[in-house]
Amino acid sequence: MTGEPLGGGNDGGAVRVGATVRRPVREWTASVHELLRHLERKGFEGAPRVLGVDQGGYEVLTYLEGDTMGDAAVWPSWTRTEGTLVQVARWLRAYHEAVADFVPPPDARWRSGRRWSPGLIIGHNDAGPANAAYRAGRLTGFFDWDFAGPTTVDAEVALVAHCWVPLHARHVDASTGFTAFEARPARLRRFLDAYGWTGRPEALVRAVQVQMAERAALIRRLGHQGEGLYARLLRRGVADELDQAVRELDEFSR
Repeated sequence: MTGEPLGGGNDGGAVRVGATVRRPVREWTASVHELLRHLERKGFEGAPRVLGVDQGGYEVLTYLEGDTMGDAAVWPSWTRTEGTLVQVARWLRAYHEAVADFVPPPDARWRSGRRWSPGLIIGHNDAGPANAAYRAGRLTGFFDWDFAGPTTVDAEVALVAHCWVPLHARHVDASTGFTAFEARPARLRRFLDAYGWTGRPEALVRAVQVQMAERAALIRRLGHQGEGLYARLLRRGVADELDQAVRELDEFSR
């Protein structure tokens, strides 16, 4: 396919063609399209619109205008500002309000394999800097919805806080350009306040630790089975980095 290959992410395969993005259709694409169409009906603007599937078997989505981090090792400065942190929290709250009444079709398939049931929402599940678009001082929204699937509100709040406060292992965050580690507790409170989350920050940090431990175990299990994405993450040492982050967060609020 002719077009501009789009960097970032772990799967690749996205190509920009004019004002559209073309991506390979996967087993979960139809379910993600149902979600994105629901968001469009709700007037939610922080996600791509579905335009269909082309003759070559690629899904066609609108292109979210804005700067992205692409494949940069050191992330753009806008990913670290308090203004962006607040906008991400507000985006997440608006998304959760828009998706609250979305009931997936009974045969919906999600990448995680998890099935929806009452009490769950369909989360983006990967709303980190690698999938954000930013233009003229404003967060445009998030692309790459391949990991969308059933989760809880609190679990997704924890995941997004992990990505944006950020709450990775210190050496991982430092490698991306973040060095204000002493500001992380205040940044976490600012994020939660902007979202309107009423729980205790300490409980959120514990939820992040649980998520990272589970993700490390998943990477090891599927990576050793040879599943492409997870095998790459395992080779890159991501599971070990997650383990280290869990240990470091024991000291986060002390």
